[in-house]
Amino acid sequence: MATESTKPASEMTEEEILELQEKLGGDDWSGSAPRSAKNFGPSAKRLLGMLSPYKLVMAFIVLLVVASVALNVYAPRVLGRAMDVIFNGAIGAQLPAGVSQGQVIEGLRAQGEDTFADMLSGMNVTPGVGIDFDRLGTLILVVIGLYVGASVLMWLQGFILNRIVMNVVYRLRVDVEAKLHRLPLSYFDSGQRGDILSRTTNDVDNVQQALQQALAQALQAILMIIGITVMMFTVSWQLALVALLSIPLTGVVIGVIGTRSQKQFKEQWRSTGMLNGHIEETFSGHEVVTIFGRTDVAAEQFAERNETLFRSSSLAQFLSGLMMPIMQFVSYLSYVAIAVLGGLKVAAGSMTLGDATAFIQYSRQFNQPLAELGGMMQMVQSGVASAERVFEFLDADEQSADTGTAAVEGRARGLVEFRDVDFSYTDEPLIEDLSLRVEPGQTAAIVGPTGAGKTTLVNLIMRFYEIDGGKILLDGVDTAQMTREQLRSQVGMVLQDAVLFEGTIMDNIRYGRLDATDEEVIEAATATYVDRFVHALPEGYNTVIDQSGGSLSAGERQLITIARAFLSQPALLILDEATSSVDTRTELLVQKAMSALRSERTSFVIAHRLSTIRDSDLILVMESGRIVESGTHDELLAAEGAYWRLHQSQFAEEE
Repeated sequence: MATESTKPASEMTEEEILELQEKLGGDDWSGSAPRSAKNFGPSAKRLLGMLSPYKLVMAFIVLLVVASVALNVYAPRVLGRAMDVIFNGAIGAQLPAGVSQGQVIEGLRAQGEDTFADMLSGMNVTPGVGIDFDRLGTLILVVIGLYVGASVLMWLQGFILNRIVMNVVYRLRVDVEAKLHRLPLSYFDSGQRGDILSRTTNDVDNVQQALQQALAQALQAILMIIGITVMMFTVSWQLALVALLSIPLTGVVIGVIGTRSQKQFKEQWRSTGMLNGHIEETFSGHEVVTIFGRTDVAAEQFAERNETLFRSSSLAQFLSGLMMPIMQFVSYLSYVAIAVLGGLKVAAGSMTLGDATAFIQYSRQFNQPLAELGGMMQMVQSGVASAERVFEFLDADEQSADTGTAAVEGRARGLVEFRDVDFSYTDEPLIEDLSLRVEPGQTAAIVGPTGAGKTTLVNLIMRFYEIDGGKILLDGVDTAQMTREQLRSQVGMVLQDAVLFEGTIMDNIRYGRLDATDEEVIEAATATYVDRFVHALPEGYNTVIDQSGGSLSAGERQLITIARAFLSQPALLILDEATSSVDTRTELLVQKAMSALRSERTSFVIAHRLSTIRDSDLILVMESGRIVESGTHDELLAAEGAYWRLHQSQFAEEE
């Protein structure tokens, strides 16, 4: 239930929406994941800290990744040796038997075949002996075994990591759900419902995706880069330096294009949020748009925002699309340079063909984890940003601890007293020195202009907010000394908007008291006139409805909420504009149901239509957080004060 001063998003200008988005973290409300964190380092550290209960298992996962990477990076070296076996055997079969390799080399130099002699000097050849297929078969089996082992280890670490991440996210969802019930009403008043829902659903899902995909892949990619770099230097430090030249070139590409691309992506998500907000507003107010003939205006606004989104999206995709081709081009340049230099080294006898083959394979593998890291950075940033938003939610100030030990024995009589109560939402006081007394069984109506503090008054009774000074007593017991659960178990509430839940009508009424029998539910429904329309439904009380109430009218939905409150048998009853959303004919039926509900219990009725509270025992007139008048309907009219002026203005409106 929002405060009366809360401004809905549908009434905000684009500038106000952007300003509020900035306050809430700079993200849109379209349900998309945030793009970047405000404090990346601390948020990432806290996110990884959630894995601390699994330190030993995480250490084991790291060992599995290290072993898998080691097998992966060693396999090309073994495959290079297999290439040497083939090449050496092919060359050896062409040389004369019975002489040594050194004699063949000397003979070649004597004949002027220095290039072939240099190449042969770098090989391990036995003249007259062909390919050693036994050794070749062994090496091929070793390579296959290395790749199979690496794949099995990678699957195993992925399986274990997924289980850990699922446990972490499960615990995070439990913490979020528990936090929801510990937050004060002021938290929900100060934030947009869509933003809160996004933090508790989409952001948690995004954290799970980032942990599952980015964590393992990032570790593997980093270790692959390290392992491949080490292996390249063991093969040829000169070629390794050539291969590493691609790193600064890639960094320049990411720095120049990536920065501009990120700005355009931010503009894209901002435009997406504005377009979605317009669509939601137009859809929810479709009847109003049609009635006032504003469909053309709405279409023009949609076209304008859609065009803005199209331009920003196109530029963002164009810039991001440039990165991979340019990085591939840099990779190909490095590949060409390595192939040429490697060929020259093989010809000079300073490198074997197998080593050159292995190095070329390393150079191809080297750019893959670099590209993966570049792609994962966006996922990591988005995941950490989501984690930051979830942590902000979990760190929000909670309602004060329930340490009260006082209690009202059994069902309260219903004596409610306010003694010098002060309250403010901000530094500006809203209620000052408010005192009142409502006797058991009385009906107290609260009237006044918008912003007078009517809803705030009943919120204070429920302890949705804590007062700044004074006392509120129930049967002489300070409600601040009671637990919230004990206090609220004495109170029933019927709101202006009928809140129903997905389920049967029977389930929705029983929500007021879960241990009620079917007979007690039907008895409450009969007393509040729900029984009259239920029998006309196909399944009667077992008719399934959704959250919006399905095909039920506004009055029928309100009657169900009244039956729910009736079933709970509260000592105090709060009716907050309970008839404002129903038609005049249905209002009479709802009034009868509320009369039955108010019987033998203290009631507080917030009303706009003064005709609905004429018979109240006490009418409280509020202005600017103060009770300026109190009395019966006739007494207040006779005084010709604030109530009389409200009555006259409403009577004039009706006329």
